[in-house]
Amino acid sequence: MTKPSENFQLADFKVGQKGKILSISKSNKVYRQKLLSMGLTPGTVFLIKRKAPLGDPIELAIRGYSLSLRKGEAGVLKVQPVSGVCCS
Repeated sequence: MTKPSENFQLADFKVGQKGKILSISKSNKVYRQKLLSMGLTPGTVFLIKRKAPLGDPIELAIRGYSLSLRKGEAGVLKVQPVSGVCCS
C-alpha cells in the first residue's frame, strides 16, 4: 500500500491506473509552461490509457480528451495513484 505523501512518476503507472497530479517541477520552465497550458495542473485526475512498447510516449485521458506525453515531458510531473471515478 502506498503512503499518501509518496510521489511517483507517470512511468511508474500501469495501463488502466488512475492518478492525480501533485505538482510540476520548476526546474524545466519550457516543459512546465507547455504542460500547464495543456491542462495538466495540480489536482487534476488522469487515467493511463496506453503506453508504447518501450514506454515512450504515454497516452493519458485527462479533462475529457486524450493526451500523449514523451518521457521527458512526463518526467517533470509528480503524481500519486488514486482510486474511484476518473476522467473519460
